[in-house]
Amino acid sequence: MQTIYKIKEDLSALGAQIAQDAQWIAEKAGNPAVSMEEIQKKKQHRDEVQARFDMLKEQMEVLEQKGRENLQRQAQESDPKTVRQKAKGEFYKSVLMGENPKEVRKAYQFLGGLPAADADLGYGDKLLPSTMASDLITEPLIENPMRGIVRVSSITGLEEPKLLFDLDGAYDTITDKQTAKEIKTQGDSVTYGRNKVKVAAKISDTVMKGSPFTLASEVENALRAGLAANEMTRMFAASPTTGYEQMSFYSTKNGIKKVTGASKQEAIKKALADLPLMFRRNAKIVMNAADWYDMWGENLNGAGMYYEDRPLKLFGKTVVLVDDATDPVVGDFSYARINYDIGTTYDTDKDVDSGVYKFVLTAWYDIKLRLSSAFRIAAVSTAASE
Repeated sequence: MQTIYKIKEDLSALGAQIAQDAQWIAEKAGNPAVSMEEIQKKKQHRDEVQARFDMLKEQMEVLEQKGRENLQRQAQESDPKTVRQKAKGEFYKSVLMGENPKEVRKAYQFLGGLPAADADLGYGDKLLPSTMASDLITEPLIENPMRGIVRVSSITGLEEPKLLFDLDGAYDTITDKQTAKEIKTQGDSVTYGRNKVKVAAKISDTVMKGSPFTLASEVENALRAGLAANEMTRMFAASPTTGYEQMSFYSTKNGIKKVTGASKQEAIKKALADLPLMFRRNAKIVMNAADWYDMWGENLNGAGMYYEDRPLKLFGKTVVLVDDATDPVVGDFSYARINYDIGTTYDTDKDVDSGVYKFVLTAWYDIKLRLSSAFRIAAVSTAASE
């Protein structure tokens, strides 16, 4: 098989021959002593050499393109993200198919699991490798826009101060008396607990037999969607489940102050004005899409604005659309945190009738507001709604 190096050598020789023929034709064309038959033969020879040159050049371009593609593929295959994504797919396939424990153990250790002893992989809780757990529970979730404005962490036994600055115990110096009272009555720190959440990814047999990249993507997208749905349900529950009251902005346990107005737009304006300055500076507005579009259509004269791709703003503050938010919530959302505990576990199952595999993730987490006084709920007054 021709190599690129050999083809380049041949091209160089042919190129020199073409140049030599062209020079001879140019010199002899004006010489009456040289017959036209001789010149035509030289032209024919030049054209044949040119045709050979063109064919070889085409071969070289094909080989060079293949070489570039091979280099690109090798670079992709050696890229840490690609390697890890492939390893994830192989891990999911191994545990879902119930393959040899040695293969599961190998994938487990590669992905940053704790020492893969039998207690972890056979007889006790099946711990999800640490890097996979981190990717699932701490990366931003497209399905949960709240993750872009609240704090997200994965710290065991997390405890943190309610205020981001130190007053050396002099809480009377806080100009916002509601904040000072909250800290005095509830303490100056918040501790995060462990609340179980289970989400399952359903995987078809055809996906199982496909590439590890597709399998990893299918499983993780399903698990992330499940986690996002759970988080938003808890954060905006009007009647929180017992034991989960601390997670909801609307919970009486958190006691966020409600500010009313004749309309939701007016209530939001009043709620922003009611926030203490230290929270108002970084305040954002969380509301559902229906309320937002109603405001544009009825009050804000947004002609042409429906079609513009720009950050949503109201009264100079960023608006985040969350359909679960029945009443708008206004405040500094850095005072809210989603914290997952370490030790995420998994289990697997298969429906023999449908051929669907299930990868079930069990995680422990908590959602808390460091300061309820950093938020306001904007609601339409009872009189206005009647």
